[in-house]
Amino acid sequence: MKPAAPAYVCFDADISGHPAGLPANCIRPGVIRVSIALDAQNSKYGDYQMDNPITFFGWFAFAILAFIVLSTILGSFFTVNTAQVAVITRFGRFLRVANPGLNWKWPFIDTVAGRISLRVNQITLTMETKTKDNVFVTIPISVQNRVRPEKAFDAFYKLSNPAEQIQAYVEQVILGHVPGMTLDEVFASQSGIAAAVKQELDADMAGFGYEIVNVLVTDIVPDAKVKSAMNDINAAQREQVAANARGEAEKILVVKRAEAEAESKALQGQGIANQRKAIIEGLQGSIEQFQKVVGGVSTTEVMQLVLVTQYFDTIKSIGENDKTNTLFLTHSPGAVKDITDEIMRSMIVADRAKA
Repeated sequence: MKPAAPAYVCFDADISGHPAGLPANCIRPGVIRVSIALDAQNSKYGDYQMDNPITFFGWFAFAILAFIVLSTILGSFFTVNTAQVAVITRFGRFLRVANPGLNWKWPFIDTVAGRISLRVNQITLTMETKTKDNVFVTIPISVQNRVRPEKAFDAFYKLSNPAEQIQAYVEQVILGHVPGMTLDEVFASQSGIAAAVKQELDADMAGFGYEIVNVLVTDIVPDAKVKSAMNDINAAQREQVAANARGEAEKILVVKRAEAEAESKALQGQGIANQRKAIIEGLQGSIEQFQKVVGGVSTTEVMQLVLVTQYFDTIKSIGENDKTNTLFLTHSPGAVKDITDEIMRSMIVADRAKA
């Protein structure tokens, strides 16, 4: 049988002002005596009943413990965003990879060591190297890469700085290809350089859990002086082509002009021949008529008269043209006779040659 609780508890010290019916140094269990001082001389005492103190503190401790447990359980849940994975470790050792969504880990023993993005990441690099013809060029390169979800462990633990590692591989490939090509070949092989870099990176970075999506060689930038010289060479070549085109055009014009002149000369010769034929026919008729009118005159004498007449007509035509250059002619009667004789001899020789 459980013993009954005592009616009151006594102390060695005297407690004054306690309620009547109790010894001076005794109080009832579960009672807190509070003294309220009204002034320096008077104080009021009262007994306030309270439940068992052990039960009260037990509930308080239980509430704190329940709060800690609930906070621990709720804190063990965590979320992973889309296009991400989380690396979970237990006591520092790799445990698993958490996929996107709501996940749970054991409290205190499991931790989220890190998160890895599965999005395509672009690394922009700028490489400087020398070509086969000793021209230094700057090559901007963009490498697009991402982590393979099934190899998140390798991507998280094997590389401390993926960007530097990729840059080292790109430098190796560029230095192995560009120095063996001339500047013009480098400009013509941008896609080939990009393909070579991608092939090399695919093979090397696959072991670290990375996939090379694409490699872009965006530009070839030579030195400013080299670029200016290339522009000058291009301009000179285009000027040469333009000069050849102008020469061909002038050649065509000259040929066409010569053909036209030849046709003009031919037509002019035909005109002169017809003119001379008409003159001869006219002279023949004139001579025949002159012989009929003036008897005893030979054909030679008539021709000399006609030639002298033609000579004076020529002198007259030269004098009437103001654009004619200065001509020095012997104009004595003997000289006229000599000119006539020479013309006659020339005509006789021409007739003999035709015969």
